Amino acid sequence: MGEERMSEESLRELLARVHERLSQAGSVDPESRKILAALVRDIDRALGGGEGAGPVRSHVPRLESLAVRFQADHPGLAELLQQVVDALGKFGI
Repeated sequence: MGEERMSEESLRELLARVHERLSQAGSVDPESRKILAALVRDIDRALGGGEGAGPVRSHVPRLESLAVRFQADHPGLAELLQQVVDALGKFGI
């Protein structure tokens, strides 16, 4: 159980960092910003028990796609997104 709690806390920290990085990245196109914000919000809600793992699992390919899209212009954000995907995998999602 301790490891699960640690994973959830790590994931929440990563999500907070994505929020922060996204707010600093002024050149992210509005559509990508909107999609990413919605994905992060859904994951955060799922961690709070608002949704099951199923809906979040369906977001993983979109997160990976955004990470690839941001690789050239926003490598820090891309790296954070990949860390979120990895954390979701470790969390069983």
